[in-house]
Amino acid sequence: MQLSIDDILSKKVFDLPSAICQLQEWQNKGEKIVFTNGVFDLIHIGHLSYLAEASKLGNKLVIGLNSNASVSRIKGPDRPVNDQKSRVALLSCLCFVDMVIIFDDNTPIKLITSILPDILVKGADYSLENIAGAKEVLANGGEVKTIRFIEGYSSSLIIEKINRQNN
Repeated sequence: MQLSIDDILSKKVFDLPSAICQLQEWQNKGEKIVFTNGVFDLIHIGHLSYLAEASKLGNKLVIGLNSNASVSRIKGPDRPVNDQKSRVALLSCLCFVDMVIIFDDNTPIKLITSILPDILVKGADYSLENIAGAKEVLANGGEVKTIRFIEGYSSSLIIEKINRQNN
């Protein structure tokens, strides 16, 4: 039996109240929850490497995905390139992603304080004091980790390269 994308989405994409219930269930079973967030506009090898490494830090990888409106506010009116439905579908199809939660704020602070993961992960380009939710996760007994990016890969660089080639 093969799964359709809709089957995968129904198992991995959660609204916040449903996510909290599922996370509590996982934690009650002793599962360690890892959380990261981002736009994930044009999925590339840098994203895949980062998410695979993040997933190794615990048992369940949860991604907070910026909504379309959030991305436009942060990145500008031409972003996202891929809409929220496409981005959530791509992330949900990754074997090491266990849950995706879409959030509409500019930062994931409300989402992080609502779910309080065991481990909060961001890229190594962030310092601890600049990671949204770090203080709250640490105060709750959790950990904050950073992961190095693969140099030369970013959605912005890909978009710039496409724009240069088309001009």
